[in-house]
Amino acid sequence: MTGLTGERRQGAGRDDGRDRVPGEEAGRDPGRGREPERLARAALTRVLEPGDERAGSWLRSTGPIELMRRLTVEDGSAERLPGMTAARLGGYRLRAASVEPGRDLAAVAAVGGRFVCPGDREWPSQLDDLGDARPVGLWVRGRPDLRLWSLRSVALVGARACTPYGAHMAATLGSGLAERGWVVVSGAAFGVDGAAHRGALAAGGATTAVLACGVDVPYPRGHTELLGRLAQQGLIIAELPPSSHPTRSRFILRNRVIAALTRGTVVVEAEYRSGSLVTARQAQRLGRFAMGVPGPATSGLSAGVHELLRGEGVLVTDADEVVELVGDIGDLPPVRRGPVLPRDHLDAVAARVLDALPYHGVAHPRDLARTAGTSADETLGRLYELHSLGFVEREGDGWRLTPPSARNDDARRGDT
Repeated sequence: MTGLTGERRQGAGRDDGRDRVPGEEAGRDPGRGREPERLARAALTRVLEPGDERAGSWLRSTGPIELMRRLTVEDGSAERLPGMTAARLGGYRLRAASVEPGRDLAAVAAVGGRFVCPGDREWPSQLDDLGDARPVGLWVRGRPDLRLWSLRSVALVGARACTPYGAHMAATLGSGLAERGWVVVSGAAFGVDGAAHRGALAAGGATTAVLACGVDVPYPRGHTELLGRLAQQGLIIAELPPSSHPTRSRFILRNRVIAALTRGTVVVEAEYRSGSLVTARQAQRLGRFAMGVPGPATSGLSAGVHELLRGEGVLVTDADEVVELVGDIGDLPPVRRGPVLPRDHLDAVAARVLDALPYHGVAHPRDLARTAGTSADETLGRLYELHSLGFVEREGDGWRLTPPSARNDDARRGDT
């Protein structure tokens, strides 16, 4: 297999065909003739930990079949790998001794899944931006095409112990992005992750869960039903083979896949020490957008988000603002403005005459004309227009503002 290219254009959503298997031609079934490599990569997902850059460099230089051979055959070749130590090699060989990739492939097929490798048509090429930390392969559960779904995807991540505000914002963003044709990517954890997935599902949209365990392991247990819905309506992906269980370090390493897979990452509630901020910073390093939803200044759960926004993070409050950043040219949010008051419909001269009236008491048209900078005749005409609209009343020879109790709207003058 070819190595990763030395220089890559940053940014998700591309699919330039790089990193193909030598001899693979356009239109040819990428799985044909690749079974030995596929088996080797499946085996390596049990031997290597996700994100192992040293092992990734070995994989790049030797290829999966040769690397697996060196880790299992005691001919001295493994000891010559750069950075290999006796202790490290002992651990690799202990794992490799019990690997049965055929069984893992059968296990994922039994739950309606598959194993996707670099070079496959379904492989999302934006993951190649991770360099030697790129996944060896991905175990995928669900019917949709992973590459196509990843082309227009956004990550929504945040606190597990989120507030009702955080859950509401995550669900609203998830449904809003889904309604606009974007795939919502998260980690299926409690809190913000679960709310984001549910928001997308409720809108009949697309959502992908990136797990730190096997795709057949319902983790967390409380999300068993949600993961079942994701397998039917969306996608579940993982670097670890079937039946693998999560560890703390695997959750952190999982975040780099979420960041690389998507065009941008939105953080909804996160403390200073939060895995969600790791995802956002990884997104920034990869040239993706890092966004944050602001919260109360007094909330510790929003402190990490605010720190992100004080740096290079972009503040967003709804799906339109997210799409404006990560979308194509022309994907602009609607123009935002405050509520329209009756006074806003007045022309410039009528508005000046209305402004000239005192808050209390009566004013003569000549005095109003002088203050408004108009003629006495025009001022009188405008006063009658304002009278018909309910803004002013005549009292003897003068005019005054209509009392608030008699108006339809207390904000005729634009006051609250």
